[in-house]
Amino acid sequence: MNAFYRLASARDGDGRHAYAERAGKLFRLRDALSDQEIAALGGPPVDLLPLINDWEHWRTALPKLIDAYLAASPALVDEASLHFCPPIQSPPKLLCIGANYHDHIAEMKIAMTPTYPYSFLKPSSNTLRGSGDDVAVPDGVEMMDWEAELAAVIGIKSRQLSADNALGAVAGYTNFNDLSARDWLATRPPVGIDWVRHKAFDGFGPMGPYFVPAEFVPDPQQLAVELKVNGVVKQSSSTAHMVFGVAEIIEHLSSIMTLEPGDVIATGTPAGVAGGHDPVVFLKAGDVVTMSVGDCGVLETPIV
Repeated sequence: MNAFYRLASARDGDGRHAYAERAGKLFRLRDALSDQEIAALGGPPVDLLPLINDWEHWRTALPKLIDAYLAASPALVDEASLHFCPPIQSPPKLLCIGANYHDHIAEMKIAMTPTYPYSFLKPSSNTLRGSGDDVAVPDGVEMMDWEAELAAVIGIKSRQLSADNALGAVAGYTNFNDLSARDWLATRPPVGIDWVRHKAFDGFGPMGPYFVPAEFVPDPQQLAVELKVNGVVKQSSSTAHMVFGVAEIIEHLSSIMTLEPGDVIATGTPAGVAGGHDPVVFLKAGDVVTMSVGDCGVLETPIV
């Protein structure tokens, strides 16, 4: 297996760039690419989507490029000097799974366990934020909640996958905080939950900081999930407790729609959300939320 590495997108004083990191050594990806490779990508990559669009090539090319660059005299970057962005700024689709951990179903007093992955679409253009980006409490919202989630990023255009081959379509994984406004859940209208009002406010999709290629995640159902608010642990669980694993989720979604490179699938949250605590204490201005899944780094979200 190749030596472990991660990818990211971040801003510095010179703009936004894609980065690679191995063993604490962080560098602009464009510095490891040839002129021909940069031209093939349409210019120096600023996020990971150009790579994901041809992931079959880059998943084998990147380890060699990283090896060669680090063996030379690399120009390294201090992580503290960067402001991380979402690894993919404009995914073709941002799909989310609800009620997908047994303990979360219990804490939210959901009457039944879903018989298939319960999914919804979240708009990416206004919700996605990087690590360190402020997220404002929306006007009129008093029940702003957190949800630490593993997100899978699709790397191959796929349709009608089976659970047996679904993980082969995954390029990699990252952190996702599915921020939610629970104010209207108790008074839902006869037609059901208004998922736009619940999930689609500006900034309600912090993601990142790092993207971990799938080859370094042999079993996505064996990853630690943790979320803290102001340093206090609120969620501490494992993806082992999902109702439907990543492969089953992809099997289900690919039976409905064609999955495209760069699609992000957030796979649900475990117990420990604000709405499940007693007493209930929702997010407020001044809080800082940090979360991590596996080796995807720490995603930090200040609430303002």
